[in-house]
Amino acid sequence: MDLRIFTEPQQGAAYDDLLRVARVAEDAGYDAFFRSDHYLAMGGANGLPGPTDSWVTLGALARETTTIRLGTLMTAATFRLPGPLGIAVAQVDQMSGGRVELGLGTGWYEAEHHAYGIPFPPTDERFSMLAEQLEILTGSWRTPVGVPYTHEGEHYRFADSPGLPKPLQTPYPPIIVGGNGRRRTPALAAEYATEFNMPFAGLDDLVAGRDRVEEACRARGRDPATLGRSTAQVLCAGRDEAEVARRADAIGRRPEELRANGIAGTVPEVVDKLGAFADRAGLHRVYLQVLDLSDLDHLELVAAEVAPQVAAA
Repeated sequence: MDLRIFTEPQQGAAYDDLLRVARVAEDAGYDAFFRSDHYLAMGGANGLPGPTDSWVTLGALARETTTIRLGTLMTAATFRLPGPLGIAVAQVDQMSGGRVELGLGTGWYEAEHHAYGIPFPPTDERFSMLAEQLEILTGSWRTPVGVPYTHEGEHYRFADSPGLPKPLQTPYPPIIVGGNGRRRTPALAAEYATEFNMPFAGLDDLVAGRDRVEEACRARGRDPATLGRSTAQVLCAGRDEAEVARRADAIGRRPEELRANGIAGTVPEVVDKLGAFADRAGLHRVYLQVLDLSDLDHLELVAAEVAPQVAAA
């Protein structure tokens, strides 16, 4: 099982905070550093010093790291037109030497759209926008250099686009589609994604989600084994109960709640839960949501004591 670090900088982080976490994660041997794509703090956090743009951040990290993969969970289809998004992702992929992954979703946080003047269409329209953006991004990246790309859709029109630049990874970077939707999300993942992600879901829901996305793959004639499966879960690990409690308190949560709704507890507990995710839900990857970006020892503990035990899961 791959373990990746997942951050939520809209809660309050500057670029230098993210750089420190990314470098520690890289040195500790994590598979990837991911960040959310949000512009407004949630749950009472003050969000200071203010939001950082996900693709600006990843472009900078691409030049300040060397091996760790970089990506978003999830870039919102409402935030960017597919043409400029395709340019940004391809450029960062080139800048990183081919280490970028794109998580793309509908966008869901209505308040941040209103706060920053971004239109927030109804759910059905956002899903339609997401599907069309996935079609455009994969189609334009696949189109050979020198061949114009044209698209006439419900939301977007491309007329003789050069479809440049191309990503370094071919035919394009891995695409992650995720969510807890029962029908449209699995269908889009089966059609376009390299990986299907169910964030913050319990074990039973992960098993049910696996079954739905496998059914969607078979309906498209796709081998379900070709689609990776993952989840994002809040992390709160410790060497003993006191350390678990201290880390839970630092993020305003309680250990018993985190044990029920995340990856939390002592090292043996964390290993057991990750093992159950692999064995019962067939997950090959977990994004560990780190909410206290100042606690770098947290990352090092999991890398040293948890990762070796789940590597073969």
